[in-house]
Amino acid sequence: MIAMRGALMGIFLRCNEVAARCSGKIVSRYYQTGGAKPELTSIRYKMRRGPYATITNADVRFFESLLGSNRLITDPDECESYNIDFPRTVRGASRLVLKPKSTEEVSACLKYCNEKRLAVCPQSGNTGLVSGSNPVFDEIVISMKLMNKILDTNELAGVLTCEAGCVLQDLENHLATVGLMMPLDLGAKGSCLIGGCVSTNAGGVRLLRYGNLHGNVLGIEAVKANGDVVDALNVLKKNNTGYHLKHLFIGSEGTLGIVTKVAIQCPPLPKAVNVAFLGLASFDKVMKTYHLARRELGEILSSCEMMDRLSLDVSINNLGMKNPLTSRKDGHEFYMLIETSGSHLAHDEEKLSSFVEKAISNDFIEDGTLTNETTKVENIWSLRERISEGVLRDGYVFKYDISLPFSSFYEVVKVLRKRISDPRVVRISGYGHLGDGNIHVQISIPEYYEDVAAQLEPFIFEYVSQCQGSISAEHGIGFKKTKYLHLSKSSSEIEMMYGLKKMMDPNGILNPYKVLAEKS
Repeated sequence: MIAMRGALMGIFLRCNEVAARCSGKIVSRYYQTGGAKPELTSIRYKMRRGPYATITNADVRFFESLLGSNRLITDPDECESYNIDFPRTVRGASRLVLKPKSTEEVSACLKYCNEKRLAVCPQSGNTGLVSGSNPVFDEIVISMKLMNKILDTNELAGVLTCEAGCVLQDLENHLATVGLMMPLDLGAKGSCLIGGCVSTNAGGVRLLRYGNLHGNVLGIEAVKANGDVVDALNVLKKNNTGYHLKHLFIGSEGTLGIVTKVAIQCPPLPKAVNVAFLGLASFDKVMKTYHLARRELGEILSSCEMMDRLSLDVSINNLGMKNPLTSRKDGHEFYMLIETSGSHLAHDEEKLSSFVEKAISNDFIEDGTLTNETTKVENIWSLRERISEGVLRDGYVFKYDISLPFSSFYEVVKVLRKRISDPRVVRISGYGHLGDGNIHVQISIPEYYEDVAAQLEPFIFEYVSQCQGSISAEHGIGFKKTKYLHLSKSSSEIEMMYGLKKMMDPNGILNPYKVLAEKS
């Protein structure tokens, strides 16, 4: 174990040395495995197609006249990248992808589809985990990637207004030039689009500090199923005038309307960012360290991430990255990544160093490294952010995004390891946003096995419900969790959701088979 204060400078030096050996930069676009295509979703999940029309040549001609031939895709091979999700677990059968450039075009597309009873699947960056943005059958994909204009940046108010197709990383880069930042940060920031983030109420590593998008989104423009445009693009921090309609679209996953524009509150860019990467022997010590961090770091604590050994092994063994903590050849059972963001470098450094000293003296941590150099901060964050990418190299991955009380936060991983003693399982691991109770559980196997899936579901969702947790923390319900919604929502809530869906999309054309299960 590292010594007390005299060793802290050594920690900084070791981080400097290791950073040069770490991966050069954060890779935001997820790795997509090659090989055979996934089985069709409709076949694997034994789905029945809804009462929708089938696309005709006349429909294609209409959309071509509206968008032009260069903004629609009909080639089956090109359509596949929109049909398949990034972990390659589902595959739709869409034969038409539309790429509108304006709200007016989205409106015209939906108006036509609603009249013709053609089902549509809105799609942003396609980085979700619950297959919410992929067709199940032959729904028309409406890709938002070309609606990528930044419309206004109010530096004084800290408000950014943009179209839904803006890439999160591009918005972050733009805001940095005026001393602002996005209130959310995701591992998929180089691919995900802000409209998709809003539509799924994405969380990410900054939620501990800045909260979720229900609090940060000031206004929204969205298009309903019949083509009507809802202009709720408010830019005021306080606007207490009746129903807050924006909340209908935040987290509704494209089932109530397609988000086309967003106004979002953006905090000031911190002047000082520090990171501590820690190795620990047990989850009990992880919790003690987190509690200490909340007390000692207070207002400057911006992120607190946890990874078990097998999760970090994904970045190290599958992606060839280096572990900054080298005091133990066999590594540590758990790791924590703690970030502080503030306005005074010396003050923040002192607070972080004092926190680490206390964690050492209390025997909470076995090893640690600290840095505030930009490149080294990115290298350490990449160890955490590339886990989702690296685990895909194991084969097929069951990925569960859940929230649990701290008392049972990591227990779910232990329970699954006891339950599934199958030699075909490559790893069962857990990592996530400790600060907001969100753990990502990953079970990887060489390829999809139906009997392994049956051991996992519905067991894991029922276990989470029994622990008073949520079956979805930040990725939504999508397609994969519809039949488990009742485990996290009351019957009265679900009935109201059906009522809202019927009112706003009476023909059910918007993202069918998602969020709400089809009533028999």
